[in-house]
Amino acid sequence: MKQPNIIMSPFIVIKVNKSNKTQVMGILNITPDSFSDGGKYNRSPEKALKQAKKMLKAGADIIDIGGESTRPGALKISTQEEIARVVPLIELIKKECSCTISIDTSKAKVMQAAVKAGADMINDVKALQGKNALKTAIKLNVPVCLMHMQGTPKTMQQAPKYQNVVEDVLRYLLNRAHQCQKAGLKKQHIILDLGFGFGKTQENNLTLLKNLNRFCNLGYPILVGISRKTMIGEILNQPINKRLYGSLSAAVYATMQGAKILRVHDVKETVQAIQIIDTLNKL
Repeated sequence: MKQPNIIMSPFIVIKVNKSNKTQVMGILNITPDSFSDGGKYNRSPEKALKQAKKMLKAGADIIDIGGESTRPGALKISTQEEIARVVPLIELIKKECSCTISIDTSKAKVMQAAVKAGADMINDVKALQGKNALKTAIKLNVPVCLMHMQGTPKTMQQAPKYQNVVEDVLRYLLNRAHQCQKAGLKKQHIILDLGFGFGKTQENNLTLLKNLNRFCNLGYPILVGISRKTMIGEILNQPINKRLYGSLSAAVYATMQGAKILRVHDVKETVQAIQIIDTLNKL
C-alpha cells in the first residue's frame, strides 16, 4: 500500500505509518559510469523520466537521483556538471509525478540547487563532511541520509582496515549524527546508512549485514543499499545483471533486521518480497 503523497519525509512516514512499512528507494543514476546502470539515462531526461514513472508504478516510495558515480575508482566531476545533470530531471519528475525525490550528492551547491528544483531529501555518502554541506543541509531543512565510507570512491577499496568493523562503523555513525544535531540538524531528519561496499572487504560487508539489528536499535531509521553490489556477486559468482535473487535475499534479511529504507535497482521485485515481511510484522 503506497504512502500518502503529502508526507514527504521518510522519517515522518516511518513514525506515523501504523503498518511500519519498509520503504523502497528506486535508484536513478544520471551518469555515464555508475556500476550497474551507467550510461542508460544520462543523455535523455525523457528516458530517465520514463524509468522514474516505471519505478513509481512498481511501488517505489522514493526516487534517488544521482549525477556523479560513487562506484569504486570513480572520478570526480565539477559542481556545474552535476547540477546540469540532475536539476532538469528533478524538475521534470516533479512536474509530472507526485513522489518523494532524493538527491544523491555530497556537494553543498548541488544540494541547494536540487532542493530548489523539488528534491525532498539528501543522500550523502560523505555524511555532510564536504565543504559547507552540513551548513547547507541545516538551512534546507530536509531529511538527510548520513553514510559511512572509509576513504573516497577513488581509493576506498584499496585494502580497507578496521579494528572491529561493527563497533567502528557504529561509533562513526553515532558520532556523526550527534555532531550534525549539535550543529542544528534535526534528529527527525537523520537517516543512517552503513555504506555496504564503501571501503569494506567482503568479510566486513557480511559482518555488518549479520549485525544490522544493532544499528536498527540506535534510534534512527536505517537505509540499506546492497542491490546488485559486489558482495552479492562474490557469493553467487554472477555478473551485475544476474544478481537479482541474491539482492532480494539481502533485502529481505535487512528488512527482518529492522531496515526502514531499501535502496534498490529492481523495485517491483523488492516491493513484492518485502510485502511478505511487512504483512507478517502487522500480525
